[in-house]
Parts: sequence; C-alpha cells; structure tokens
Amino acid sequence: MASPTSLVKRLLLGRPFRSDRLQHTLLPKRIALPVFASDALSSVAYAPDEILLTLSIAGASAYVFSPWIALAVVVVMLTVVASYRQNVYAYPSGGGDYEVANVNLGPKFGVGVASALLVDYVLTVAVSVSSGVANLGSVVPFVATHKVMIAVLAVVLLTAVNLRGLRESGTAFAIPTYGFVIVMGGMLLTGLFRVFVLGDDLRAPSADLVIQAEHSVTGFALVFLLLRTFSSGAAALTGVEAISNGVPAFKAPKSRNAATTLLLLGTISVSMLVGIIWLARLTHLQFVEDPGLQIVSGPDGYVQKTVTTQLGETVFGSGSILLYVVAGMTALILFLAANTAFNGFPVLGSILAQDRYLPRQFHTRGDRLAFSNGISFLALFAIVLIVGFQAEVTKLIQLYIVGVFVSFTVSQAGMIRHWNRRLRTERDPEARRRMHRSRAINTFGAGLTGTVLVIVLVTKFLLGAWIAIAAMAVIYVLMLAIRRHYDRIAVELTPPDEGRAVLPARNHAIVLVSKLHQPTLRAIAYARATRPDTLTAVTVNVDENDTRDLQADWERREMAIPLTVIDSPYREITRPILDFVASTRRKSPRDVVTVFIPEYVVGRWWENLLHNQSALRLKGRLLFEPGVMVVSVPWQLASTASKNLDRLDATLSRTPARGPRGTVPPVSAPPVASAPPASDSPVVPTAPVSAPPGEGPAGDGTGDGGRG
Repeated sequence: MASPTSLVKRLLLGRPFRSDRLQHTLLPKRIALPVFASDALSSVAYAPDEILLTLSIAGASAYVFSPWIALAVVVVMLTVVASYRQNVYAYPSGGGDYEVANVNLGPKFGVGVASALLVDYVLTVAVSVSSGVANLGSVVPFVATHKVMIAVLAVVLLTAVNLRGLRESGTAFAIPTYGFVIVMGGMLLTGLFRVFVLGDDLRAPSADLVIQAEHSVTGFALVFLLLRTFSSGAAALTGVEAISNGVPAFKAPKSRNAATTLLLLGTISVSMLVGIIWLARLTHLQFVEDPGLQIVSGPDGYVQKTVTTQLGETVFGSGSILLYVVAGMTALILFLAANTAFNGFPVLGSILAQDRYLPRQFHTRGDRLAFSNGISFLALFAIVLIVGFQAEVTKLIQLYIVGVFVSFTVSQAGMIRHWNRRLRTERDPEARRRMHRSRAINTFGAGLTGTVLVIVLVTKFLLGAWIAIAAMAVIYVLMLAIRRHYDRIAVELTPPDEGRAVLPARNHAIVLVSKLHQPTLRAIAYARATRPDTLTAVTVNVDENDTRDLQADWERREMAIPLTVIDSPYREITRPILDFVASTRRKSPRDVVTVFIPEYVVGRWWENLLHNQSALRLKGRLLFEPGVMVVSVPWQLASTASKNLDRLDATLSRTPARGPRGTVPPVSAPPVASAPPASDSPVVPTAPVSAPPGEGPAGDGTGDGGRG
C-alpha cells in the first residue's frame, strides 16, 4: 500500500521513468516548436502593447513611428535568428550561449552569460504569465481583480506539468501554441481582407478617444523616446536563444532540426508582429501608458484593453465568440510561453552543475527524467517576482531583455573567435566559404545586438533594469564561489601521486554504554570482532543510582572489557565523551579511535518522538574530530517488522547516489552480520543488521537522555 504522499506524487507526476527511457523524451520538430519557441511566438502579444504605450507619452501623433519601430525590431530578430542558426550547427551539445562564450572567450565570460540567462529565464516566466493574466482580465473581470493569485496558480500548474517530463509537456503545449498561431493569423488576415478587399472602415474601440501627451517631446527627447520604444519592443526577441540551449532535446539530426525550428520561429514571429502593428495603424488603435491621466475624453466607464483584445473586438465584433477565442488563446499562449524558460533554465542549470558552477543537485534528474530541482527553483523565484511586482507587466518589462541581449552579444563575439580559429586550420575551399559566410553573419549580429544592449541599458537603467543587472552580478559572484569550493574540495581529496597511505599505528576502540542490554552486547561483540589494539566501554555518570546499577550489572555478568565511568557534574553527555576521545588519541597522533554507538531502530515515525536523539547529535559532533571513526551498531525493534522495505528501497533508489546501494559504506559504517565474534565474547542474538537511519541511541527507550 503506497503512502498518501507517494500516491499524490504519482497522481500529479505519473509513474517514474527508467533512465534507459531518456531517448523516448526526445522531440520532433512539430513538438519542439511549441516547447522552445512559445516564448518568442507569444512576445507578439505584449511587444506591440509596449511599443504603443511608450509612444503615447508623446501623444497620439507619435503612433506614426510605430511601423518603423516594428521594422527595426524585425531586422534585429531576423539577424539574431540567422546568427543562432550558426550556433546550433557549431555547438550541438546544448550549452548554447554559455558553451560558446566558455569555449571561445574563457570561463569568466561563460559564467557571465550564464548568470544573464538565468535571470532572463526567471523574468520570462514572470512577464509571460503576468501578461497572460492581463489579456484574460480584459474579458473576465474576476481575473483582473485577482491577477496576482491567478498568476501564481498558473506558475504552479506549469511547474507540475513540466515535472511530468519534457515530451508530455511538449505534447500538452503543442495544441494551444498552434491554436494561437492559427487564431492570430486568422484575425489578421480577416482584418486586412475587410480593409483592402471589402473596403470596410474598421475602427478600434479606442480610435475615438482623445488623449494628451504626458510630456512635450521634441529634439533629443524625441530621439530618446524612440530608442526607449525600440528597447521595449525588442522584448519580442526573448526566447530565441532557448533553442540553442535545448539542441540535445531534439531528435536526430539534432542541429538541422534545431536550425529549421529557429527559421520557423523567426518567420512566424515576424509575420505576426508586423501584422498586429499594421492592423493597429489601419484601425486607429490607441493604447496609453496611464489611462487615468492621458485619456481626456471617452465613453463612460472606459477600461483599456490589450492590443490583441481590441483588434479581436474590431475584426469580429464586440461580444462575439471569436473575440473570446482570441482573448483566451492569447492568454493561454502567454501562460505557456513560460514553458520555454521551464525547458531552458533546468538544462542550463544542469550544464552549470556539471561544470561545478551550481550545486550538483541541479544535475540530478527526477522520477520523470526532468531536472526537477531546476524546475522548482525557477518556479519559486518567478513567484517571488510576480508577487513583488503585483503581476504588473509594465513594471516587469523594465527588468526584461537586459540579460538576453547580454547573452546575444557575448555569444556572437564568441562565434567570431570560433570561426577565426577554424579558418586557421581549414584548407577546403568550400568549407572556408561557408565559414566566411557564417563569420560575417555573426559579426553583423554581434554589432547589432551590442548596439541594442547599449540602448536598453541607457533607456531602461533607472526604470528597473538596474535590478536585473544587480541580480546578474550576485549570481555571477555566487557561481564563482561555488566553483572555488568544489575545486578546493577536489584538491583536498586527490590522492598523492607517489607513496602509499600511512597506516595508523594503533586502533583504540570505545563502546558507548547507557545500559547493559542487547544493543550494547551486540556493539561490544562487533567491536571485539574488529580486533582493536585496545577496547574499553565508556559511560557518562549523569545519575549516581543508574551508574551504580550499571556497574553492578557489569560485574555480575563478568564482562571481559573494562567499564570507564566519566563524571558529568552538569549532566552533559556529548562534551565528556569528546574530551575522553580526544585524550585517548592525544597520546599518539598516528593512532585512530573507533567509537561504536549502539542504536535501536524503530519502525514508526511517531516512535521517534518518544526517544532521545543523543546518538545522532553525538555522531554529528564526532565526524568533525580528526582521527576518529564512528560506527553505528543498529538493533531493530519489533516495530520494524511492519516496515515496507520494498517501498523504502524504491524511495532511496530515487535519491542521488554515487553507486549501487551497499557498495560504498557510509561514514557511520554498520556492522557486517557475518562477522565472527571473538571466542570469549558474550552470546548475542543474530538479528539481521542493516544501515542505521539514526532514529535514536540505544538507551532505555524512555527518551530521558540516557548516558550513552
């Protein structure tokens, strides 16, 4: 019978996958497109909003610049797509920008790119989900009034779906993603057909509003506003890099499939972005930054809706079913756009963990062969941002795209060095022509994205971009510190090149005793079986009567080893034992001390609450003593007979391990059941011995903090 927590986990995540099923999670192009490209595809749902509302600062007349801003964004997007097609062919292992920078520019550049991407992935989830809530709130008032709660629930749902595994999440997201493309394409084609073929005079719900400029913008201020508008519209490029990071998830041929998916992504995104801006200009759509301040006159109770919702109402009519379809699909694709980050962040985290820049737990796959720890961390930080910024897209967008353009620029610079290195050794004329073409593409891409990065930093720094930059700096320093830690540990654990390990001169065995019961007898028998140079039993005197009873019982049974009593006027247990162990070893630095701790093992969780944990505390403290070995000697109580060991083994087998169970002894090594006792050792029961979980010491079972 499965436990309740295990049953809930199976219902949410499904049955665990075997490691040899990893190849079954690889994606064909038709599934990879919605998995890795949903972020960039969905950017057309909020990038036009940001373009129009930023231009509205200068008044309605500034909307005339929106097609030119969209054209500039299209040029950058096509350049980035062309550049990254070179990346996926050159580096198909899945490191993406991190690997390109790390190999060609050095580890510090690689870590810098990785920190930028990690921050950008978190912001992708926060911005996409918040924008989805805003679009859904345009037609459902309940969502608008509870947007933070809805956004958090959406992140939780996305987390659960991704924890089920890559292929299942891709299949679940394929239909909505393609549905969004079809719905948006249908809306744009219908609107353009009505305008140019039928001659309809389409006017958006906001076309007749009278708006005023927030500021008088001329000269240099106008140029700065246009640059700021362009930097906001460049949010449409987020997510392009995810494909280069996820090449290993594609089916073979991986590089070609990834490059084809990139081309499809760029074509669809550009078409929808241009179509939305074009149709918005044809319908005289207006979208302002501050409706309460900028709208001078309009209908009573007017509530500003998103650009896509206004276009849906204009093309299909107010209250029509197709309007709700447009709003619903737009909200859904924005929710699912976060899936790009849910696939990119864990893979990048796994690579960084493998390179020792993140904790090794990020490299561990979960039950469903997904990088569960990376998925969980991404969800946690995204929820923090959503709650902290109250799911406001306009506030979150100011933090956005800094990281992605850092990675764009550094990656393209790394690719230039990559092609230069290859050209020095390549002699085939056809191959050299391809390399020259690729280098030219990456050079143009590096210059263009670097220019955009400067524009973004200048126009958005004081608006919130500094927060993202600070987060990147913190993550950068943290990753370098983690790497230094792992490097230092590796040096300490490396065996010497010459010479053999020096054997200890003598082994002094100490058996801790609280009462003379069966666990103590087993510990003494096992200690004698190891044949140490000296062997003594030690008890701590915290109660005079109990100590006298123990000494009397010791003499009555004629135990073959001496019993040492340590006084403890303040009723401490750990400190007197530590002092005794230290004094024993102090006599010779080459000697070792082996401390045997008898423990009994209970089978029910609530039994742990009834017994003390002095053995666990003592073991934890002894592990820090040099030259001291700690051995736990377990005694299984009757309640362990009801323990479901098969389920326990299954649980343990899913935790990170360094080898097969039982092949590597733990620090607190359990005794071997077949070890022969000494000839004069007392007779003890031969119950099977297993690795001790450390439920409690072998005391009297009353939880009174006994002496051992």
